[in-house]
Amino acid sequence: MTPFTLHVPDADIADLRDRLARARFPDAAPGEPWAYGTSVNYMRSLVAYWRDGFDWRAQEAKLNAYPQFRISRDDGELHFLHVPGKGPKPMPLLLMHGWPGSVFEFVDFLPRLTDPAAFGGDPADAFTVVAPSLPGYGLSFRPGQPRHGVEEIASIMAGLMADLGYEKFAVQGGDWGANIAGHMGRVFAERLIGLHVNMLSAPRDPSALADPEFAAFKAELKHWLDEETGYQAIQGTKPQTLSFALTDSPVGLAAWVVEKFQSWTDCGGDVETALTRDQMLANISFYWFTRAIGSSFYPYYFRKRRGWTISPDQPATAPTAYAAFPKEMLRPPRSLAQKTFADLRRWTVFPRGGHFAAMEQPEALAADVAAFFRDLR
Repeated sequence: MTPFTLHVPDADIADLRDRLARARFPDAAPGEPWAYGTSVNYMRSLVAYWRDGFDWRAQEAKLNAYPQFRISRDDGELHFLHVPGKGPKPMPLLLMHGWPGSVFEFVDFLPRLTDPAAFGGDPADAFTVVAPSLPGYGLSFRPGQPRHGVEEIASIMAGLMADLGYEKFAVQGGDWGANIAGHMGRVFAERLIGLHVNMLSAPRDPSALADPEFAAFKAELKHWLDEETGYQAIQGTKPQTLSFALTDSPVGLAAWVVEKFQSWTDCGGDVETALTRDQMLANISFYWFTRAIGSSFYPYYFRKRRGWTISPDQPATAPTAYAAFPKEMLRPPRSLAQKTFADLRRWTVFPRGGHFAAMEQPEALAADVAAFFRDLR
């Protein structure tokens, strides 16, 4: 385990700006700006800012404000933040991002967990946070390393926590982080103090959804499957093909990711009411500089071939809490979620927020995490 400080070479930053200066844009199809995918006019404006206004070094410094480490393993690199809590007895917490996120999601969220007193909270609620770049993401990547699905990542995460001396620990995650947390809640339940997620994987079999109680969720799921899962189809079947375009074109990469920021946040159509340009571009630039966008697709590839890792027949049994944000991509009802999470103890409905809760609503999410684990300390 080696202490690490992120410093992207000046030449890589210059190369990015050069590519942005030579960008070619498609024409904008007639109709609403985001109706067919990413808005061309918005991308022109964002790319101009990325080229001439965005300060990567400032964003890099925000990440470097936290203690970081890297481990070279036989199956690849592992990068993580390890931030001691400031309180009488901090609880170890494994904090996991998803796709198209990264550890940059946690820049404003993490200190609310490690130092609650600095935000008006109780120091007794402090966590010592381990926040890894998931294997295949960001700095947890080197060319040629094996690709992983949820099962392998969960095992690597459990191993990391053991290596750090945490035999029992809490888990929090969204997106793939939530899926991994759920799997850990089944396979490593005896090691988990509890798991807190802001996205739920729930059963989708037709017999369960035939119940009239689930009519609204069934309609929501149909829209999701019909209109919003094209990215999963290509990332889950031909990830290598897509990786050529997004590794070579920063504008292509940004368009692929920004469309998710716009679609999955509580923004009313204007993504910058939910996230700042700097937040989005820090995350996108991290994918660009690490060249890890292609390897980040593989959880989709393996899930398509293996299926879900938890189910009513194989539920997560660790104590579970769910933070329900209104613009999350799918919002299963509690009675359905309880079929997959056997010890679902907390269900908090929030008035605002979407899929990227750690960036959109860091204060609300941190408060809910603290409240859930308070009774489990």
